[in-house]
Amino acid sequence: MSGKRSCHSSCRYRRSPLTRSARAELQFPVSRVDCLLREGNYAQCLSLSTPIFLAGILEYVTANILELAGIEAYNHGRIRITPEHVERAVDSDPQLSLLFHADANDEVDKMPQSKKN
Repeated sequence: MSGKRSCHSSCRYRRSPLTRSARAELQFPVSRVDCLLREGNYAQCLSLSTPIFLAGILEYVTANILELAGIEAYNHGRIRITPEHVERAVDSDPQLSLLFHADANDEVDKMPQSKKN
């Protein structure tokens, strides 16, 4: 037995692998956001923290919308959140209505484009 290591001694200290979502303490899937960012060709290279940051932002905005929609449903005496409650919640919040407003992208399109030589 001299010279041979037992498998049990080396495997004993191995931790179970954690997902990137679990490490960042997020509910949104960081790996899926990463795959979608890379497939979309939005940038030539991405930082390792980019999908984590974006998943965190998406989770925060979603939680905010669901909280407001839950309050809206409670005010109308309902238990379940319906799409109408979500729509009313987004429309009642000034920042969310600005974010999801239909003409928000038109202002970006109207900006003059810089000419590249």
